[in-house]
Amino acid sequence: MPTFSATSQTELTKSPLALSRTGLVEYTEALAHQRSIHSEVSQGIRPNTLILLEHPSVYTAGKRTTDLEKPTDGTPVIDVDRGGKITWHGPGQLIGYPIVKLAKPTELVGFVREIEAALISVCAEFGLNTQRVDGRSGVWVRDDRGDRKIAAIGIRVAQGVTMHGFALNVNPELEPFNRIIPCGISDAAVTSMAVELSRDISVIDVMPVVEKYVFESLMKVSA
Repeated sequence: MPTFSATSQTELTKSPLALSRTGLVEYTEALAHQRSIHSEVSQGIRPNTLILLEHPSVYTAGKRTTDLEKPTDGTPVIDVDRGGKITWHGPGQLIGYPIVKLAKPTELVGFVREIEAALISVCAEFGLNTQRVDGRSGVWVRDDRGDRKIAAIGIRVAQGVTMHGFALNVNPELEPFNRIIPCGISDAAVTSMAVELSRDISVIDVMPVVEKYVFESLMKVSA
């Protein structure tokens, strides 16, 4: 069974933002780990923490998801306490869970915009032009072939500390998205960095770039 990387409290307190790379982890195990870290960050006994990982194939259904929107193909469907609707996670998708105390807890939109900006910069490092789309969270490829979502964002804030986070499609299979209406958006497609760049690219290739830009963004908004 996958295990989470452990860092001593002494090491953690050297930096205002700790990093945890955890590999491939079942969603329910990762959620429990998130909640544990969230409690410690909220109590001030652990620094703000960014978890980076991948999940085995799973659907997660946000609070606005109806039963009719959940697939019945045998893939696990887990109800979660973030906003939004249903999405899919799986290998080849880099997941980031920033668990940080916000400097301005009521300005969640500003926090989401910083995450979007970081992921747009990540894509640009690999020669991929992406952008925001008004009224829709996440990061998008937008051209004459239409809008294609390459990264999703779903956040919850409790006690001024964030949970859940972002999912960047590096090179996952995309077929599972066809069984749902991803994030409740029916008029746009889902894509990946590998598809858009027409070449192989791995989570390992992308992870250090994500660390760099997401760290920079989180330092702007965390307390």
